[in-house]
Amino acid sequence: MEELLKRPTKRRVFYVEMRLLHKNGRQQQQLEKNSCFKYYKWVLWFSLTLYFFSSYFISHNKPIPLSRTHFSNSKSNLLSRALIESVNTTSLQHPTRGALEDLKIYVYELPSKYNTDWLSNERCSNHLFASEVAIHRALLNDDVIRTFDPYEADFFFVPVYVSCNFSTVNGFPAIGHARTLISSAIQLISSQYPFWNRTHGSDHVFVASHDYGACFHAMEDRAIADGIPEFLKKSIILQTFGVKYQHPCQEVENVVIPPYVSPVSVRKTSEKAPVSGRRDIQVFFRGKMEVHPKNISGRFYSKRVRTVIWRKYNGDRRFYLQRHRFAGYQSEIVRSVFCLCPLGWAPWSPRLVESVVLGCVPVIIADGIRLPFPDAVKWSDISLTVAEKDVAKLGPILDHVAATNLSIVQKNLWDPDVRRALLFNDHVKEGDATWQVIRALSQKLNRSYRRSEVSTQ
Repeated sequence: MEELLKRPTKRRVFYVEMRLLHKNGRQQQQLEKNSCFKYYKWVLWFSLTLYFFSSYFISHNKPIPLSRTHFSNSKSNLLSRALIESVNTTSLQHPTRGALEDLKIYVYELPSKYNTDWLSNERCSNHLFASEVAIHRALLNDDVIRTFDPYEADFFFVPVYVSCNFSTVNGFPAIGHARTLISSAIQLISSQYPFWNRTHGSDHVFVASHDYGACFHAMEDRAIADGIPEFLKKSIILQTFGVKYQHPCQEVENVVIPPYVSPVSVRKTSEKAPVSGRRDIQVFFRGKMEVHPKNISGRFYSKRVRTVIWRKYNGDRRFYLQRHRFAGYQSEIVRSVFCLCPLGWAPWSPRLVESVVLGCVPVIIADGIRLPFPDAVKWSDISLTVAEKDVAKLGPILDHVAATNLSIVQKNLWDPDVRRALLFNDHVKEGDATWQVIRALSQKLNRSYRRSEVSTQ
């Protein structure tokens, strides 16, 4: 920064005009020459000393605030400005990261049956519930937030993978074993370590990236009936489920996180078709849409929202609706202007993340849904929300947006910081999804036993 702000200084050259020596007064002139040389030598030494002292003082003083610096529009100055802003951006980011460096998380080293054994199935680390794997992996790879000394930890991460037991019937994750597996892990750490017992788990963190979070069931009525297990009710749950109204499956300290979408697949898709490229599909949805939805325990899939979409807009040239699976469907998202994100059994879906990171305006149709990381993602600026009762009016609603403020919404949507906040990486990157989790935990330090001990001393 200091070097960029310095301006190149012309070399100072001293010229001494000397008269030609006369043959008869050579000795006298030589004496005058020596005196003159000593004088100018002293002047040169003094000038150079003053120059280096001034340069040192300026370079070690506070940098000039960019808000007070004026730049012309010349190419050279624009380049200088870009370099200066790049350096400033980096210097501004580190204090933000630095503000979280005091927060420490201890990751329990559990027997492999609780986590890594499940990775034998490749799907375990790549499907929509894989945030439990991604967060664990990112914390293990971190050398700033993670601590190997549990006595200096603010929070304790319990890495139990419960969504990798895939059904042999339909291929969906079967999570009936979740309660037993987590309970077993808690019995283990509470018998071998003192940290769970001293707070009853209030500073311990779990991931529940399933339809209804820590209720561990895909059907809402069963999830509500089962509720959150007693052994988790005092802990912190990172869960994909969240609503703005009272619900038994979020009656626990929680952080709403995004469903997992592979950053590798997003990057590959974006390389083939840039996010800001041409979009030839106006409205897109691919997924389950029942023509005659089944009544299951008095409930209908998607509350019939998807059925209405199919009946109303199948055949409409503005809508590209597909009911069957397609492995390359991200290539369709990146070609679309609006991407429908209706509820399924649960209000959330991976389409929320996929739409945002691939530049398609998400149209959220799930009443009362609570979205992840609202401090980092201004959802109202990058998406549309349509009430479930108004789904039959989708056509005119989207036509109105396309004719008015679509360009503004897209500009907000294509901000790389927004995309970064919703993707999990193998290493914690500033601003990414795991970083947002850590940031959310930093706002819950009142649950840290270590902090409470320090404050009472």
